[in-house]
Amino acid sequence: METAQKQTSTLIFDRKNHSDKKLLELYESLLMPRRIEEKMLILLRQGKISKWFSGWGQEAISIGAVNALEADEFILPMHRNLGIFTGREMPLERLFSQFQGKLNGFTKGRDRSFHFGSIEHQIVGMISHLGPQLAIADGIALADKLSKQQKVTLVFSGDGASSEGDFHEGLNVAAVWKLPVIFVIEHNGYGLSTPSEEQFAFTHFTDKGPGYGMEAIRIQGNNVLEVYDTIKNLAEDIRNNPRPVLVEAITFRMRGHEEASGTKYVPKELLADWGKLDPVENYERYLMEIGILDEKKRSNINQRIKNAINAGLDLAFAEEAIFSTPDEELSDVYAPFSQKVIPPADKSPKSEKRMVDAISDGLRQSMERYPELILMGQDIGEYGGVFKITDGFKKQFGADRVRNTPLCESAIIGAGLGLSIKGFKAMVEMQFADFVSVGFNQIVNNLAKIHYRWGQQADVVIRMPTGAGMAAGPFHSQSNEAWFFHTPGLKIVYPSNPYDAKGLLNAAIEDPNPYLYFEHKGMYRSISEEIPDDYFTVEIGKAALVKEGDQLSVISYGMGVHWAKKTVEELGISADILDLRTLLPWDKEAVTATVKKTGKIIFLQEDCLTGGIGAEICSWISENCFEHLDAPVMREGSLDTPVPFAPNLEKQFLPVDRFKTKVTKLLEY
Repeated sequence: METAQKQTSTLIFDRKNHSDKKLLELYESLLMPRRIEEKMLILLRQGKISKWFSGWGQEAISIGAVNALEADEFILPMHRNLGIFTGREMPLERLFSQFQGKLNGFTKGRDRSFHFGSIEHQIVGMISHLGPQLAIADGIALADKLSKQQKVTLVFSGDGASSEGDFHEGLNVAAVWKLPVIFVIEHNGYGLSTPSEEQFAFTHFTDKGPGYGMEAIRIQGNNVLEVYDTIKNLAEDIRNNPRPVLVEAITFRMRGHEEASGTKYVPKELLADWGKLDPVENYERYLMEIGILDEKKRSNINQRIKNAINAGLDLAFAEEAIFSTPDEELSDVYAPFSQKVIPPADKSPKSEKRMVDAISDGLRQSMERYPELILMGQDIGEYGGVFKITDGFKKQFGADRVRNTPLCESAIIGAGLGLSIKGFKAMVEMQFADFVSVGFNQIVNNLAKIHYRWGQQADVVIRMPTGAGMAAGPFHSQSNEAWFFHTPGLKIVYPSNPYDAKGLLNAAIEDPNPYLYFEHKGMYRSISEEIPDDYFTVEIGKAALVKEGDQLSVISYGMGVHWAKKTVEELGISADILDLRTLLPWDKEAVTATVKKTGKIIFLQEDCLTGGIGAEICSWISENCFEHLDAPVMREGSLDTPVPFAPNLEKQFLPVDRFKTKVTKLLEY
């Protein structure tokens, strides 16, 4: 068996019916990343670049793949796929500026090496967590399939990254949905320094394919012709018969994981054996043997490549060091979007709607308004979702747009991002907000950061059924909005009534930025009001003063608004009650106004007290509105415990009684 630890002793090339021109094109394409890497290693030692991830010895995989696909088909590379970037003919000066953190690079100095994408070149770069990009490939392929475009998406994974759950989720979703994705596993024997036998208990990745219900093919990754022919033939077939295929490319990394780590952990004889299978030297020797390449032609090609590299480097080095301002940095956190609030139509009919009806109504109207909107979630099809929000949607909009998903939150959120890259909108339903922890990485590291990093919008709304009060225990009752409040690049809304529930959901779907939309389960069927039947939106980032008074101010959101109303009524006091509605970005002007008005502030949240959203806003008030305060800024929230199951324990956990006591204390100042 052929693995990174045991391999064939020679590379056997078969030109098939390829022309001399094609063989030379592959040679030049193969040579470019090798010559760039030689130069980068020198620059690294000179301190002119900060880090380098070597693909030395693996170049044939990238070059075979990038040349085998059509120019408008997406590729999602990893650390060692420099050849994908050069093979898509990225301007070298921009690539080198990227490596040096210059403005002419692809991330404005905000991210490193290959952590970027370029829609122009149909490339979506990696993040350091490795596995999440497989799901993005699924989403891109799904978009092609829905658009009836006969395209293939190719995504890379290393053998080490295959240990991540995202690998399993990405393959599983692609297989279930028959997505046209080629998963290329670069099996180089090591995950940094950890050998394969300490990563997994099988020999070949081709053993895994059948378990997912997909074909699996093993190739010699150092043979550029074998890679090229295999990927090209697969792509041609998959375009006509969409399905995923796993390709295991056996190869070896001849340098360290990154240059500083070295290769001391690799047996010297193993390095020597694989050195004999160098993809560049062997292919070059083959071309000379069959008379297509001679010394003069070889020298001319090398000189042309070196000249191009040096010219690109000269331009990159001449570029000034990057400078920015806080305003410029902040302006790129979100994709540009200026909301134009859509009020209900004049004389729009109204009807009594519960919270659950309002959410369903808004979602249905957004589906009608945006034919590119795709809904994804567990049991949202025929079943209509566990809370029946999407009841009847599959019949109205079809199974392509209302998609039941496997139980894999990370892959579905990642697929939503992939859809966005292809111009679609995505709504992902968490069956319970608690379950979002499984997709946390995709949200905070992919959705939230992708526009700031390289200008790609993430047009994804994640619906989050949240909150306690139903005696559902620790894993179906959490208030986890504060997990995401800390993350730049996300927007968070949390309605407290049916009108806002519909309007905020419509607004979130309209906006091309990533949203977390929290909907309290306890309000689904307990709160109702007469709202417009027509489509409308509510202003994002604008709080609502739901009750006016002059003795004190309560700032809250979600269920807290209703607790505050009840408490104020029971105590017979005059109070402002400010409903934030949008948690990120939150309304500083409205908060300032109510502070100035009453001088006494208490923040109420259902979430646990420590580290909650109230802590940040109360701190901001103390820092920015101190001269208007007549008492300490107070806050109340749930106990700092998990949410308990037994009703009496849950009642004690929630802040309602403690809030009443604290309001009374605040009034005494």
